[in-house]
Amino acid sequence: MPPDYTCGMTPHVVIIGCGFGGLAAARGVGRDGVRVTIIDRANHHLFQPLLYQVATAGLSATEIAAPIRHILRRQKNLTVLMADVRRIDPERHVVVLDGEEEVAYDFLIVASGARHSYFGRDEWEADAPGLKTLEDAFEIRRRILTAFERAEREADPAARTAWLTFVVIGAGATGVELAGTLAEIARHTLRGEFRHIDTHQTRVILLEGADRVLPPYPPELSERARRQLERLGVEVRTGCLATAIDAAGVSIGASIGSSIGSSRIPARTVIWAAGVAASPLGASLRVPLDRAGRVRVAPDLSVPGYPEIFVAGDLASVQSNGSPVPGIAPAAKQMGAHAARNVIALLAGRPTRPFRYRDYGTLATIGRRAAVAVIGRMRLWGYPAWLAWLFAHIYFLIGFRNRFVVLMEWAWSYWTFERHARIVIGESAAPRTDERQGP
Repeated sequence: MPPDYTCGMTPHVVIIGCGFGGLAAARGVGRDGVRVTIIDRANHHLFQPLLYQVATAGLSATEIAAPIRHILRRQKNLTVLMADVRRIDPERHVVVLDGEEEVAYDFLIVASGARHSYFGRDEWEADAPGLKTLEDAFEIRRRILTAFERAEREADPAARTAWLTFVVIGAGATGVELAGTLAEIARHTLRGEFRHIDTHQTRVILLEGADRVLPPYPPELSERARRQLERLGVEVRTGCLATAIDAAGVSIGASIGSSIGSSRIPARTVIWAAGVAASPLGASLRVPLDRAGRVRVAPDLSVPGYPEIFVAGDLASVQSNGSPVPGIAPAAKQMGAHAARNVIALLAGRPTRPFRYRDYGTLATIGRRAAVAVIGRMRLWGYPAWLAWLFAHIYFLIGFRNRFVVLMEWAWSYWTFERHARIVIGESAAPRTDERQGP
């Protein structure tokens, strides 16, 4: 049990991760009389719902990310550490960083998020990157744009077709958004820019193991999303699973209950959006985890046996109103803020309160003027859902500058289909040494 902080001691609250949950927690405990340390392996907070826009050259990194120190600069009792947390020692009340440096805590809020899950086939990651970080977005953008450049140089028709085939695995919100945007890039953004290829011949294939796209959504919205994707030119294949992935393509087979046969898709660009796994930090707590590796927390978000440790966001497995809390940004923000309130309650000698999730709705965009949304009892699709998605994301972006710039970028893209964040830097695209500027 933590000590009695009502006797004049200055408690130290450590927060791991500055995603939506960690940022909400940091703001919630930012008050006099409490020392706060936030630890993140990156120096920026990332608005992850728009990460696919960076991956598809619609936005630049600075428009969806902001330095953590700048966001929290007014909280004078807060220290930011850029470090990788290796493990948590709950018995000794310390967090172990890279280099074996230790940070002691009185209260700990773990909001370290999730990572890609390849369902035991981690070797697929090299040929099918996922999308969780800015580094992932840059790599996917490089692969997408380089594929068109390689197709322009390719003389063999079969090889050119493989370069112009893009496979997105997983038809959740991220997969649907990526597939729809890729189709728009090929048919509108790049139109007329190449001389030896017709980008309208680009194939965008969306694979989903379930029997419909966007499985968490109501069936009627899933069907509308499918129709909108197909109008954009996306080939939607449900009821099929990836059985092998390599640099030359994807082998697929039928999921349980599907009659689809095995086949092979030659494709040089594959993007993984099929699954996530909780951060491995949960395992270091040595407490019960669920099948996805999430910590089975108590109703107040504390870790059983360790009332001074709280878990928020994608790492927490908790139910509210009889249903599992979804792993989405609004839920993470609510959990982070609630964990902070419970820490403050313990500091004041009050009991903690159970977490209650408020569902404000879910939205997924498919393309230009195409989206689906569930807001309370309302079901929206098409242009109204797209407007709701647009204004919701603008509202929750960090900082006035980001909101203004993103709104201007989207307005320009809406009227022109142009995407200006199309600079390729990296493997196979870096300039020769003698062409580089500077020393």
